[in-house]
Amino acid sequence: MIAIIGASLFSIVIVLSVLIICGLPIGELTMGGQYKVYPPKLRIVLAIQLILQMFFVIIILQMGEFIPLWFSRNTTKIICLIMATYLSLNIIMNICSKSKKEKYIMTPLSFVTAICFWITAL
Repeated sequence: MIAIIGASLFSIVIVLSVLIICGLPIGELTMGGQYKVYPPKLRIVLAIQLILQMFFVIIILQMGEFIPLWFSRNTTKIICLIMATYLSLNIIMNICSKSKKEKYIMTPLSFVTAICFWITAL
């Protein structure tokens, strides 16, 4: 169940990424609020990141035994732990953000998602 919650919350980040790539003015939720609308070059980078984000949703669902494993259980666990660590560091970055939207929206989202990744991996 925790894996489903983590995947669902991380899917919110994926939806936000898609909206930012499409040019919606919600860029203040990321990168310290530097851009309200992302420049085209950064949208390409975000599209690449989007592929990784979808991969990590699959990983947490695999670790939670909701979908079949692509890799060995140990490899999947290591990937899940790496993502949990990344999300934990992301919490710190979000707290330090100059953007109030990023601080008050993305920090709790990262926090709960990180907990879900940690619990599922361990």
